[in-house]
Amino acid sequence: MPELPEVETVRAGLAPALTNATITAVDVLDVRSLKRHPGGPKDFAQTLIGSKVLGVVRRGKFLWLPLEVKGEKRSLALVGHLGMSGQMLLRRPTDPEDKLTRVVIHLITTKGKPMEFRFIDQRIFGSLAIDELQPTADGKPGGYSAGVGKGKSWQNQIPMQAAHITRDPLDVDFDEDFVLAKFQKKNSGIKRVLLDQQTLSGIGNIYADEALWRAKLHYDQPAASLKPAKAKELLAHVRDILAKAVSEGGTSFDEQYKNVNGESGYFAVSLNAYGMTGLPCARCGRPIKRENWMNRGSHFCPNCQKLKA
Repeated sequence: MPELPEVETVRAGLAPALTNATITAVDVLDVRSLKRHPGGPKDFAQTLIGSKVLGVVRRGKFLWLPLEVKGEKRSLALVGHLGMSGQMLLRRPTDPEDKLTRVVIHLITTKGKPMEFRFIDQRIFGSLAIDELQPTADGKPGGYSAGVGKGKSWQNQIPMQAAHITRDPLDVDFDEDFVLAKFQKKNSGIKRVLLDQQTLSGIGNIYADEALWRAKLHYDQPAASLKPAKAKELLAHVRDILAKAVSEGGTSFDEQYKNVNGESGYFAVSLNAYGMTGLPCARCGRPIKRENWMNRGSHFCPNCQKLKA
């Protein structure tokens, strides 16, 4: 499943082309991709046509495009979630069709050029929806948008669908003390806590395994058992790994994750734990092990990451 680095790579690719572009037409090819849009395909298309895209924002794995909708008093946004296999591609109208395209949004850029935003989804776990924006609980920007729209009304707003998601470790307003305090109250394994989007957002299986490997922590080590210094070290590793993965375009193991140009990320070459089952640990040389965990797998070094009493 795409995690923060993959979604941020998509956001960074969409923003220059979509910001201030005008939507001219919408093709809904598969209504299942609108399962989180309560108004149905007709309402989806009618709301978007003629609207102006004001920016592209991300919090954790959620991505949204604040909209200027003619005749609409509410603040609205187009919310996109990649799910397991969603892709958001930018194409020219003359480009060949992409397989498994579910929705096509036609736009005119600020330079007057026609462009297509194509939502591709093999497994149809992702979605597009129009949602109302609401003020953020702390009055700060809703998510990361690289400064686009600074001072605009939508900057300090967040879609209702994403309002429950806490800030991610790369957010300038990320509250580390809040997360550390949460750790101390949770007896669940530290990996489960890292994946809890109400503790901190954007982290999934890949980057949790990598951060825990760096910190020499077993995935089932109770979060509350971590000493403050170790918990801070873990968060530092999380931030560093996420930032490095963003710089390398995310992680691609197959054709399911692509950036907006249909290209794969290459952070996979930097992995030390995830997907390394049976290979020697880069630190001690012992084989990396994979264990079943919460309907997925955890990759770790049994020698370096021992569960402590």
